[in-house]
Amino acid sequence: MPQSARNIVILGSTGSVGTNTLEVIAAAGDRFSVAGLSAHRRLAELTSQAAAWNPRWIIATDRQHAEQFRWSDLPSTTEVLYGEEGIQQAVSHSDVDTVVAAIVGSAGLRGTWTAVEAGKTVALANKETLVMAGPLVMDLARRCGATILPVDSEHSAVFQAMQSGKQDEIRRIILTASGGPFRRHTAAQLAEVTVEQALDHPTWNMGPKITVDSATMMNKALEIIEARWLFGIEPEKIDVVIHPQSIVHSLVEYVDGSVMAQLSPPDMKLPIQYALTYPERTSGPADKLDFATGFGLEFEPPDEHRFPALTLGHEVARVGGTAGAVLNAANEAAVQRFLDHEIRFTEIVPACRAVLGNHNFDSNPSLDQLIQLDAWARQEVTRWVCA
Repeated sequence: MPQSARNIVILGSTGSVGTNTLEVIAAAGDRFSVAGLSAHRRLAELTSQAAAWNPRWIIATDRQHAEQFRWSDLPSTTEVLYGEEGIQQAVSHSDVDTVVAAIVGSAGLRGTWTAVEAGKTVALANKETLVMAGPLVMDLARRCGATILPVDSEHSAVFQAMQSGKQDEIRRIILTASGGPFRRHTAAQLAEVTVEQALDHPTWNMGPKITVDSATMMNKALEIIEARWLFGIEPEKIDVVIHPQSIVHSLVEYVDGSVMAQLSPPDMKLPIQYALTYPERTSGPADKLDFATGFGLEFEPPDEHRFPALTLGHEVARVGGTAGAVLNAANEAAVQRFLDHEIRFTEIVPACRAVLGNHNFDSNPSLDQLIQLDAWARQEVTRWVCA
């Protein structure tokens, strides 16, 4: 056991990953200390978390909304910080050891970047950071001595399975996908999918944006891109397989034909805990597999004609540059338009492809370029879908 607790800042503490992280910390005794918590607009929940954990800081990222909120229930020792400046102050502080990056979407990039730049251990749940700026972030981590550990269940599984061999012994990595609620739907049925149907995921309990991404399989497209940069694997060595039970979270195949897999029930607490305790393993609150009851495991190849996001993901992983930032932003905007009942389910991926195909590609962009293209792509979704 460590001599003192590791100080943790959780960015996006009121979301699914954030609340699961707090459960993991609660079960770990005095191993960890919550130094900071952040939320965008769920300030009542953030205040309740602060009362329970007494952090040094809470960060309200929507300053205008926060200025209208009454903070009277906060512990007297907790300081309120605001906006991106508040996140930067907390994650770069010398007392902070680990930053859990769990803000959904491109909004999480700046905070993750600052934590990496400060040389922290980053438990990365925000896949968009590497989708948008993978080469830049990984180069920054190398230069600054930061450690990036995956929290996504699929990438955590790959990370664990990769410890069975050397990098040059890997033949391919295989990301599993539940297939979402529509894996058996015809093209005609997909065209009639409602928002309510898309939000009804069969195995995972996630926020609306990620749930829709699972239904379109855009989440796997983004994970292909993330894996390409996180693990330094050529896109041609990254495959996807449909596994509806969501028990095998990913696999790594080696050149000798051996395949290593990580299995567990669909519970985010396990990959979160592994990222927090790595390289150690400890007991924790995650659900365990019950082999006494028996269960089956199914695998099947994905249909990229019905789910063209996968093809798009491989294309973007191959070209790199500005393509990831544009795809990510276009998808976020298109998903929101679907949730607002403005476009059809089957228009999400074509909107992304249209915007991607009409941007000024740069193979070696700066961070500022990527952020500018993020804003441009969001506007273009409206133009291309509504034209």
